[in-house]
Amino acid sequence: MRLSVRLRSAIQAACVLMLVYATCATRAQTPAPTPAVPDLPAPVPAVATGSIHGVVEGKDGQPYEGIEVTLSSGGAEQSAQTNAAGEFQFATVAPGPFKLVVTSQGFDPQIVSAILEPGEAYAAPSVILAVKTTITDVHVSAQEQFEIAETQIHLEEKQRVFGIMPNYFVSYSKNPVPLTPRQKFSLSWHSSVDPFSILTTAGFAGIEQAANSFKGYGQGMQGYGKRFGAGLADTFNSNMIGGWMLPSLFRQDPRYFYKGTGTIKSRIGYAIANSVICKGDNMRWQFNYSGIIGGLAAGGISNLYYPTSNRSDAAVTFENAGIGIAGSAIQNLFQEFLVKKLTPGAGR
Repeated sequence: MRLSVRLRSAIQAACVLMLVYATCATRAQTPAPTPAVPDLPAPVPAVATGSIHGVVEGKDGQPYEGIEVTLSSGGAEQSAQTNAAGEFQFATVAPGPFKLVVTSQGFDPQIVSAILEPGEAYAAPSVILAVKTTITDVHVSAQEQFEIAETQIHLEEKQRVFGIMPNYFVSYSKNPVPLTPRQKFSLSWHSSVDPFSILTTAGFAGIEQAANSFKGYGQGMQGYGKRFGAGLADTFNSNMIGGWMLPSLFRQDPRYFYKGTGTIKSRIGYAIANSVICKGDNMRWQFNYSGIIGGLAAGGISNLYYPTSNRSDAAVTFENAGIGIAGSAIQNLFQEFLVKKLTPGAGR
């Protein structure tokens, strides 16, 4: 059966439509390809910062407060000041090479360089400040120096522990000046004739009387008078020989110079060392010939007025001198850590 042209055209059109529909359906069922995602760079791990801390102090160990410390690291700078303990700290510092510059008026600048590792808490070596060598010396005339020393010893002659006990041979001045022989005599004399010293000697004489020490002196008022006189002579000889005569001869200062700063360890060492060293009239430390020879001389002279049975030979005299040095060290420790607190107006 032959199909008409129209029918054939309709059938062909239907077939074309069916083919188009099938093609579209097939495309709809086929998933679209996923677009390519470009690779991202791997994340860079964070670098751990570190810290830097240290201490600024003087040659004798005393901490310096308010000193400027500048840190240069990674092309940047930051500054800090030392606290009352002389300590400084930079809490956040990038790792790598760095430089610390410590500056203060009147001192030579100090530089510390090192490399900081990531996360490291770097402890810088102690920075010791030294006085500038280019500073012009201030010249004080002899008369001006004498007047300053007069003012200082007048203050020292008012120093009393608990307001009662004399504490003359100690200088709390931050800028002490040497004494003339006349001023050393004045200090020694006032210490020898101080009423408290005389009353204390009288009290010890009574204790010796009660214990019948130095039996050769006997008992009664006569025995007490001899013990009291011997005590006064001991005090006088010690003060005048060790505080005036020999210090004037050797040009040494008989006073203890209070330190009051630095670590406890450094102050203990300073106090003990002062039992065998002292400052000269040039204000430099030297062996304490005056104090040690003065102790030996006072011990030898005491043999002239103590009973024969209580006199010391040379060996005992030197032994007593050694005991005296140990006693001086203990006394200095009390001076360094306790006596100033008990002395009204000390150091003002």
